[in-house]
Amino acid sequence: MRFLLIFLVVLVAAWRWRTWRESLQRDKAAAARKAPTMTEMVLCSYCGVHVPVNDAVIGIKGSYCSTAHRLAVEP
Repeated sequence: MRFLLIFLVVLVAAWRWRTWRESLQRDKAAAARKAPTMTEMVLCSYCGVHVPVNDAVIGIKGSYCSTAHRLAVEP
């Protein structure tokens, strides 16, 4: 009877430890999904639209949202 009680205590402790570990992993994954990355934005020198730096067309007089706007300002 004593061994059965010890076995049940160990089983419950292992179950609680396992659920605690899984909840930590779930929280960490949720935090990673929830945090959006910030992208730097620049202003188009022709029309004033904000564009991500990665998508902007860089010219001599500034940055532009498209090649057409760059060509309109910088021939």
